[in-house]
Amino acid sequence: MKSLLPILTVLLAIVALWYAAAVKLNSAWTYDQAVRAGTEVSLSALVKDTLAQERPVLPAPHQVAVGLWDGVFGQAMTSKRSLVYHGWVTLSATLLGFAIGTALGIALAIGIVHNRAMDMSVMPWAIASQTIPILAIAPMIIVVMNSLGLTGLIPKSIISAYLSFFPVVVGMVKGLRSPDAMQLDLLRTYNASARDVLLKLRLPASLPYLFASLKVGVAASLVGAIVGELPTGAVAGLGARLLSGSYYGQTVQIWAALFAAAIVAAGLVMLIGAAERATLARMGLVR
Repeated sequence: MKSLLPILTVLLAIVALWYAAAVKLNSAWTYDQAVRAGTEVSLSALVKDTLAQERPVLPAPHQVAVGLWDGVFGQAMTSKRSLVYHGWVTLSATLLGFAIGTALGIALAIGIVHNRAMDMSVMPWAIASQTIPILAIAPMIIVVMNSLGLTGLIPKSIISAYLSFFPVVVGMVKGLRSPDAMQLDLLRTYNASARDVLLKLRLPASLPYLFASLKVGVAASLVGAIVGELPTGAVAGLGARLLSGSYYGQTVQIWAALFAAAIVAAGLVMLIGAAERATLARMGLVR
């Protein structure tokens, strides 16, 4: 209970600030309507109206909660209004892109650690690639993929992989280089090959770094999948919900989709965390 108290305190503070911001930002519409009707607005009426507007500038927390509940539980899973349906569309691209990005990141990290030329050439390019805004490169990837006859899941997955591979590369390079000189010298005295050093020392030592990178990578992968849906005018996916909400001024829909994406990301990170604990416990690295 004591450990939950600080969390609940911060959460309540955030909710209180959110409600105050909603009243402040939505009050302009209330005052404008009052001026047109030639009436005065009391404080209680102001608070009541600003927290119940159909298209508020900033939805109140309870409005977002209702929108999220309705999108998840109030619709059939196959309905185009269901956040479960749209979440699955985005999740499928996220998982494929995450798998591609992870495989590419691990392969590049192994090459960088074992090859001086790759270390000097590939790593700077990997770093430079992350300086390009994803909103700028996403339409280019979509156009190129469309010219090759690849539409739908594949272009979104490539954008997702583009964002997720870099954390894996950095983490794996750090992890593969984590064994100290004494451990490496010991394997050399046993006449171990480079393959043996990789499989029996470097890879096991890199797992804590890998799992930390995967947590960052899977969240970035979800962002990439959502961004990949924006320039295509997608009709399915959380990105599509954000687009349709912005087109029609449905701010509650936008915020509900954002929270749905956050819940999906949190779930994916928790799954990786569970795999991390199980793996490291089996290796004897944690209790």
